[in-house]
Amino acid sequence: MKLWVNGLERTFEVPADAPCSVAWLVGQLGLRCEIVAVEVNRELVPRALHASFELYDGDRCECVTLVGGG
Repeated sequence: MKLWVNGLERTFEVPADAPCSVAWLVGQLGLRCEIVAVEVNRELVPRALHASFELYDGDRCECVTLVGGG
């Protein structure tokens, strides 16, 4: 599956028995669900929907994490 992630086209191998959800993508990127905000095709996906929100070939995703410091 090809997805655009933060402006870059990326190819992912999706297991046949696993849905390609926002939660799956966050895991593939090595991010933690509790500290990431995800937008798919310019729409914010609420964290409560990450596991059920399906991604499709060609979707454009933006994944943003907060970094603290001073």
